[in-house]
Amino acid sequence: MKNKWVIISAVFVVFFCKAQTTLPLNTSLKDIPANSYLKDLNNELNSYTGVFQGNFQGKNIILYITKIENKLQKSSQKTYYSDVLDIKYVVKNSSGVVLQDTKNNNIPSINLYSIGTKSYDNSAIFFYSGTNCGVGWGKIILKKINSTQLSWEYKPNDIILDDSKCPPGTDINIYLPETKDLIFTKQ
Repeated sequence: MKNKWVIISAVFVVFFCKAQTTLPLNTSLKDIPANSYLKDLNNELNSYTGVFQGNFQGKNIILYITKIENKLQKSSQKTYYSDVLDIKYVVKNSSGVVLQDTKNNNIPSINLYSIGTKSYDNSAIFFYSGTNCGVGWGKIILKKINSTQLSWEYKPNDIILDDSKCPPGTDINIYLPETKDLIFTKQ
């Protein structure tokens, strides 16, 4: 019987020593212990999920927004986990020809996921890795207007291409709308 309690105690200690620290979603990076979990405790992200559509300069853009829990995040300073919004998208021209598709073609080099929310103005901030070869990487802000509409703002940080990083013939067009106040409607 004594050995049973020793084993149970040992398992208890091991379990709690390895337990992941859970923190609120918008905890500052400087306050996040390594391997912590930034959890969407207030379900802030859920209202952004769904399929949204918008039009800009003759292009039809469809956003597929999903919530991913416990996604591994690596920065130059820390490794931690976080609940995030992930956006896959399809951009078509006015004739319906697909210009870029991250939803169905599963282009692994193009990422678009949330890095935080601002509850005071109903917005979510996203990191965009840019199109092929990183062209157009930057920040996208989605602001909730109401339960069916989002306002879009895209702020690219870099649209200059370093030719040495990109193979000849690679499509380096930025298909996402480089604009502010574009309305996307939930489908």
